[in-house]
Amino acid sequence: MAYDVKWKDDFTEQLFEAILALEDKEECYRFFEDIATIGEIKTLAQRLEVARMLRAGQTYDKITERTGVSTATISRVKKYLHYGSDGYKTILERLEKAGKLLQPEEE
Repeated sequence: MAYDVKWKDDFTEQLFEAILALEDKEECYRFFEDIATIGEIKTLAQRLEVARMLRAGQTYDKITERTGVSTATISRVKKYLHYGSDGYKTILERLEKAGKLLQPEEE
């Protein structure tokens, strides 16, 4: 069954087609640097790290210390990690399988 996206429109379709057309990490860096602010990119990256750390059983204090995000952001990510559309779950599993998840020394 196809995923029903309520916020899907022609613009988001084009955006996701563009992202899927990127061929390597350098193209990703170049595209995202042009389309988003560095702050927006860093925020997305922080949220992914929060999801990884939550999945690893880390405490809010440890997550805040490492990422600098608020407890409200951690709670929001936790909500979507457990009750969302499985986007975090899917990508974390794929990154783990590929050996590309961050593995901080002190967890």
